[in-house]
Amino acid sequence: MSLDKPTNPEPGGEPSADQSADQKAVTQAALFDAFGGVRGTVETMLPGLLFVMIYTVNKDVKMSAIAAGAVAVLLVIVRLLRKDTVKHAFSGVFGVGVGVAFALFTGSAKGFYLPGMIYGVGLGVAFTVSALVGFPLLGVILGPVFKENLSWRTRNPGRKKAYTKASLAWGLIFLAKYAILFPLYWWGDATQLGWVLIALKLPPMVLAVYFTWVFLAKAPPPIDVIAEWEAKEAAEEARKAASHRKA
Repeated sequence: MSLDKPTNPEPGGEPSADQSADQKAVTQAALFDAFGGVRGTVETMLPGLLFVMIYTVNKDVKMSAIAAGAVAVLLVIVRLLRKDTVKHAFSGVFGVGVGVAFALFTGSAKGFYLPGMIYGVGLGVAFTVSALVGFPLLGVILGPVFKENLSWRTRNPGRKKAYTKASLAWGLIFLAKYAILFPLYWWGDATQLGWVLIALKLPPMVLAVYFTWVFLAKAPPPIDVIAEWEAKEAAEEARKAASHRKA
């Protein structure tokens, strides 16, 4: 057995100390990329923060909504000009656009927040239900990031268990967050709702990502199905070449 190339543990088995450290680093980097990192977080928060700041000062729903929409579009344009990935910026501008439309249509600042709140509750329910039925949503989202796709479902029970725990954590955190926000939507004023929503924007997300990192870092490494597919193709090409030479 080679000492400079340690063998990978079997799916579901326990990784060695060195592999565990590597797995934590890989998991951290993958999660950082998947959820947008610091820049993605700032881009997600900035339009909503601008809306609530302007509305707090002048109570002008139209001006607040237009300013939030404009900065969301500007963030996408900046990414396009820099030739950066735009997936997080586009998702942000879509959410802000729907909020702007609701605010302008209803004439209420609370309308800006309502679509995002409904979406958040829907995500909380989806994460929770998917975990309970054994098809964790987080595994579907992160599988391609780790190049394992859905192999964790049938070939890597340790990772399926980790994804299930992480999805349940996301679901419960989201539902707890909106259990706080919806009473404010119904009985509080728009300014209070806006500032509480901004305050609760980052901490629940950080907590959910932290739990995901903890569960996945302790799980068996992912099965790289892309590498398997490439190896299978290479072996098939080699077989065909050998057959051709013999012919």
